[in-house]
Formats: sequence, C-alpha cells, structure tokens
Amino acid sequence: MQENIGDDRLSSLPDHILLDILDRLNVRYAARTSVLSGRWRHLPAMMSQLKIDVLDFLPEGKSTCPQREIARINAAVVEATKSMLERRGLNQNTIHSLDMDFFLKDDGMISIGHAVRHSMATQKVEKAEFTVLTERDDVHCNDGHLISYGRQFMLFFDACTDAFGGLTHLRLENLRFGELDISNVLITCKRLQLLRLFNCDSGSSTVLHVEHPQISELSIVDCSFERVELYSLPKLLRMTFEGWFRFQDPLSLGYVPLLEALGLSDICLSCHKMVKLSKFLAATSLRSLKLGFECEKIWVEPESLTRRFAYVFRQLSFVYLADIPEGYDLTWTLFILEVASNLKDLYLTVWDHQCKMETDAKKRKLLSYSEKKGVDWKPTASSIKHPNLATLIIFGFKSEDYMMKYVRHVMEAAVNLQDVFLYGRMSCEKCSGTPRMISFPLTDIAQRLVNERITKGIKSSALVRFQKGAIRADHVAKMAFP
Repeated sequence: MQENIGDDRLSSLPDHILLDILDRLNVRYAARTSVLSGRWRHLPAMMSQLKIDVLDFLPEGKSTCPQREIARINAAVVEATKSMLERRGLNQNTIHSLDMDFFLKDDGMISIGHAVRHSMATQKVEKAEFTVLTERDDVHCNDGHLISYGRQFMLFFDACTDAFGGLTHLRLENLRFGELDISNVLITCKRLQLLRLFNCDSGSSTVLHVEHPQISELSIVDCSFERVELYSLPKLLRMTFEGWFRFQDPLSLGYVPLLEALGLSDICLSCHKMVKLSKFLAATSLRSLKLGFECEKIWVEPESLTRRFAYVFRQLSFVYLADIPEGYDLTWTLFILEVASNLKDLYLTVWDHQCKMETDAKKRKLLSYSEKKGVDWKPTASSIKHPNLATLIIFGFKSEDYMMKYVRHVMEAAVNLQDVFLYGRMSCEKCSGTPRMISFPLTDIAQRLVNERITKGIKSSALVRFQKGAIRADHVAKMAFP
C-alpha cells in the first residue's frame, strides 16, 4: 500500500506543476503521459509551451534525417500537430509558445497550417514559429531544387495565409522566390518579429527590399541577392548578414533607429574591395558589432578617427572579430580603439579552420582566393589611450611574437584594462588530426615567461589569464552573436 502511494505521488501534484513539467518535454513524450491515468489524460491539451520538431521523431540514436525517411517522419509531425492542437478545442488556456519545425513536403505542411490557423482562431497564441526545412541541404541544392522548393513554399503560403498572419517567427531555407513573393510574405505576416533567410534568393541580380513595422531580429545568411536594402524597420534590434554576393554596397541600412547589434561575416577574395565601416554603418548607432572573416582575407579597411566615424561608434561597447586568419599582424584591429571610445569588451578569434576553408591550391587560384590575407596599418596617433576597455579576450592565442606584441599594445593603450583572457587553439570535431594546443603555454613556468615578455616595461594593472580548459559560459554567451 505504501509503495502505491509513493508511485502516485507525482500525480497528486497540482495541475500547474505538472504542466510545468510537461512544458519541458518534447511533444512525443508529453503526449504519451496522457495514457498514464485519468489524472494525466487532460493535461497535454492544457500545455502552454508546444515544441513540435521533426527531429524529435527520428529513430533512437539518429541525429539526421535520411531522405527516404522524410515522408514518414513528416507524416508523424502532421499527426502530432493535429492531435495536440485539435484536442484543445475551445480551451481558453493561452499558448505562450507554439514552435513548429517540419519539412517542405507533400500536403502535410498544409494540414499543419490549417491546425495552427484553427488554434489561432480559438485561443490566444502569444508566440508562433515556423521553421520550414527542405529535403536537401544547401550544399546539394542546385538552381532546379531552389526553384522547386520556392514554388512549394508559396503554394503552402497561399493555402495558409491566416496561419502565416499570426506568426511571430519564420525561418526559411533553400528557396528561390518570385519577384514579389518576399514582399507578399512580409505584408501577410503582420506580427512577424524574427525572420531568417538561409540560402534564399529571387534569381540573378535581384535586390531584396525589406520593410516591416514589427521585425526586431533579421538574419540573412548565404543569400545570393545582389543587394539588401532595409527601407524601414523601426523595431529592428539585431541583424546578422553573412555571405553576401557582391562587395560593392551589398547592404543599405535605411530607417533602423533601434538597431543595436549587427553581425557581418563574409569571405573576401583577391578581387574584392575593402569595406569602409564609416560608410557601411553610417545610419546606425550600434552597441555590439561582430565582424567575421572566415579565416580568409581581412575585408575591413582600418580607418582613422573622424567626427563622423566617432558618432557612428559612440555607443559601441562590444566588438567581436571572428575567424581572423592565423599568422598575420593584428595591429590593424587597434583602429577600433581609436574610433570607439566607449568600448568595454574586445574579443578576437584567430585560427585557420581547416574544415571550413578551401585548401586545394588549384581551386584557390581558380576562385581568386587571396594568399595575402593581412592588413598593413599604423595608428594615426603615436600613442593611443583608451579610457574604457575593460576586457580583452583572444581565442587561439599562441606564444608567438606577433600575438604577444599585440596583447602588449592593447595593454598599453587601454589604461583601465582589467582582464586579459588568452585561450588556446579553438577545437573542432570535424578537423581531424588538428592539435588543440599549438604554441600555447601550458605549464605555469611557460605562462610566467610569456606574461613577463608581454608586460615587461609597461604599466598596466590588467591580469593576464591563460585559459587551458573549456571556454567560460559568459564568454560563450557573448560569442553566440547576436
């Protein structure tokens, strides 16, 4: 008897606690609890956090979905969606989050759209997300696939405009849109707060115009638009723009008065001109900026301090320079200290990420990769003095002259610097055979010698910390940009 009472102790908890538990489970496991007893039967229909992800329906131990399994797994997602949403009926419990990840395939997605539309019509849905996946990834998509997927998506969209009208988050991949398709999607998705486009376009030499009253986060990654023009995004806070098609004015920032975090990353070839941030970011007042170089040629042109540049960067407090190629002088990065007087945190990642780089010499020559990746620059002032920088972090530090010299320069310039964190080489599971630590001082004696070489003859109260283990959680959080 005592054993039975103990077994049922969980069921004796009040509804709100049991629902909090269910909200932390994926939909497959949450739905199964309804068969435990009569006490649990009604609870899945009361959940406020619904995450229905196609990956949760993979066979045990699988992390990717084979093409032959997509139809079956997508059908399971459709049934789970209909079951979880239709059983709610006129349930007045608010859905705080409805997050749907599914494949663009057959008519199943239209059934998902209709089920979501019904829920939006019968109860309050605070946040609704669609992540629409394609059978082929971007590497295996040719023009024919992009066109086909684009047409399938627009058929889905046209059949479910009421559901799209209630979305707050939309993530799309591998689509070729018609001339007015993206504009029509934005007009229909009136509640949209987040839009992510990955490997999407509208054909050759097309310009993407973006205008929306609610979008606060925009991500455009590896899309082949000739130019992206942000006309009016009055609530935009964060933007990621990576892998643009051309270097001559690829992005126009129009009315974006609240934009505070911007991430820009691309591969610069030998034929590309360098970008002047003073022109690129003229209409902004950023607080956080990431510049990514994909382990190739530096595409940012270091600029001298001007009144205009100082105004653009007047609120900048965090800069992350990502994937800087190894072995090149880092002095050029000091121009950030010249122009951003309120900068508090400066992060650098220096490494040659082999599994992301093109390493074949013939292909590099054919595709015009640059073999000279660095930048020559000297500060305009003989002695830069920065009053606010508190933290310098380098991922991929080596005890080589050019890096130690750079750390020394920053410590001399940043008169109130508090901490210098030096991490060893970044690790990657796919980069087989790459040593984790190369020329990194591992022992206490080696670290003391490097520290002495860096700090000898300079006055700085900053503490140099050599980080041998895992990256600190607060540092990882800032690297996950924006």
